[in-house]
Amino acid sequence: RYISIFTPSVKCEAEKNKSQWKTMGPAKVPVPSPNKFLQKHSKEPKLPGRKKERDKKLPALSVPRRTDHPVMGIQSKKNFINTNAVAVIKGLPKKPQPIYVDRRQGDKYLLETSGLVPKYIKKKDYGVTPKYITQRKEDTKRAQKEYEASIMEHLKKRAMKRLSDEERMSLLQGLKKNWEEVYHDFQCLSVEIDTIPKKLYKEKLELQMKQLEHDIEVIEKHKVIYIANE
Repeated sequence: RYISIFTPSVKCEAEKNKSQWKTMGPAKVPVPSPNKFLQKHSKEPKLPGRKKERDKKLPALSVPRRTDHPVMGIQSKKNFINTNAVAVIKGLPKKPQPIYVDRRQGDKYLLETSGLVPKYIKKKDYGVTPKYITQRKEDTKRAQKEYEASIMEHLKKRAMKRLSDEERMSLLQGLKKNWEEVYHDFQCLSVEIDTIPKKLYKEKLELQMKQLEHDIEVIEKHKVIYIANE
């Protein structure tokens, strides 16, 4: 049987390498020195030091410096008293501001900012209908016309006819006339209804009157009526 001559060396190296990593990490870990302990804020990033700007000029101050001295000896020949008096005499008097009082204690408020002054009537567009309302009315009219056209087209397809105002009034008068005739027959009934034919005739007249009243109410309520063509 063949045996390699490198077997002992391989076993020796394997044992040597395994023995060093038997624990978690290297067997010998360098221990930090007790003098190098963790200090406060030692791990925070440090900003670079601020450089001194020596050549930068200071901004000009509006206030005079302490070392500055005022200019002496300048005098004006203007008579401010007479000038102010002339300005007051020739000046226009001040108009009092309009105010309003809303309490009996006499509390005063400015009238202009109160909302009582009708400033809105001076606007250029005062009393003019807004554009969006005009546009909305036009859209409504156009939609109504389209709806009526579609209804008419639908009725034409279904062979429907619209009654004119004269035909509607004549139909309404005819129904009222029929109701009067039925009501006249109803009043001609005998006071005592003691037979079955009389009772049935009375019920028939009542049904006819109810139907005629319903038809009259429908025609009076609806201005537009469509009927099927015969």
